[in-house]
Amino acid sequence: MKVTAVKTYFYRPTWNWLLVKVETDEGIYGWGEGTTQAHEKDVEACILNLGDYLIGKDPRDIELHWSTMFRNAYWRPSFVITSAMSALDMAMWDILGKSLNVPVYKLLGGAVRDRIPVYHNGWWFPAKSTDDYIWLAEREVKERGAKALKWDPFWGCDVFTSTEDDIRKVLDNVVRVRKAVGDDVQLMIDCHSRLTTKGAIRFANAVREYNPAWFEEPLPTDAAVEDLAAVNAATDLVILTGERLVTRWVFRDYFEKRACDAINPDPCHAGGISEMKKIGEMAHAYYVGFSPHSAGGPVMVASNLHVEACAPNFTIHEFFAIDPPFYKEILKEPFPALVDECIQLPTRPGLGVDIDEKALSARPYRYHDMSSFWDTPQVPAGGTFGE
Repeated sequence: MKVTAVKTYFYRPTWNWLLVKVETDEGIYGWGEGTTQAHEKDVEACILNLGDYLIGKDPRDIELHWSTMFRNAYWRPSFVITSAMSALDMAMWDILGKSLNVPVYKLLGGAVRDRIPVYHNGWWFPAKSTDDYIWLAEREVKERGAKALKWDPFWGCDVFTSTEDDIRKVLDNVVRVRKAVGDDVQLMIDCHSRLTTKGAIRFANAVREYNPAWFEEPLPTDAAVEDLAAVNAATDLVILTGERLVTRWVFRDYFEKRACDAINPDPCHAGGISEMKKIGEMAHAYYVGFSPHSAGGPVMVASNLHVEACAPNFTIHEFFAIDPPFYKEILKEPFPALVDECIQLPTRPGLGVDIDEKALSARPYRYHDMSSFWDTPQVPAGGTFGE
């Protein structure tokens, strides 16, 4: 079997999903995804560049190709390179599974669970005030059956804001959401890297009594690992990070320095299925929980399901209720169903998803300005947290 073509596609339901199709001379093809929310054209160019290397080679030699692409970068690979590698890696696993007529998780050691529990994210995106967060949270629990919710109560807050007044206003958001949904619903707090070390510690201590399941990305991703370790040491909240970290070598420092209790690597950035499996296994050795980031298209989410099925330290899957209608628009077969807040494992060979290429043209590429942070207005530097 030899690779004959590498093709890229964009589909934009919210931000731009970047999909890749790897074709072979035996008629078997595989789908991958390199969605990044930003710099997607750079990632596309890198995919096509790395695709030139793959042409004429056997796509089933996944480890060989991953190592070659990684080492041939010469410079320390950036997220652009690892995102391109991730997309191609997923496609190669898809091809391997199809060639053997088995789901990918069977090739990763087999499943340790047959259902994947979820938490809901994205439900809060329309919120403009704390009152909005309240009714949206109630709706997600009462009408959609959510048993776990994640949101960013710092939304619209200036980066590095850590004054006592700002913390009180964000804390009020958490208190009111907790009261609205009750004690039986898990709450995950995402900070999106908006706090300083001391601000993160103060907030973690203030919010502790409301029993969040975790506190995610409190510090900027370019902060020293030791700073996050200081936050982790100062609180008994679960500190989670990882969606913007790439490869096992970067995660190693976080594990060794006890900087986090759980991680959420992204399969579109961290290195694909191959690297997600290795990162998860490394985390297991340090008793660190594994809850992959799943803010992307159906190929990314399917890839996560296969890895999560095989990871003993997996905790919970990120689910965006806004996305399945878009999956339906571009998939040839239905995506695995959500039943009683769990997603069933894919059963079809490979990743179990197949894209209708003609359907992708319904939502063509459009530049997305990330300076607005997902189209949400930012408070000017030195401003206050307003509702």
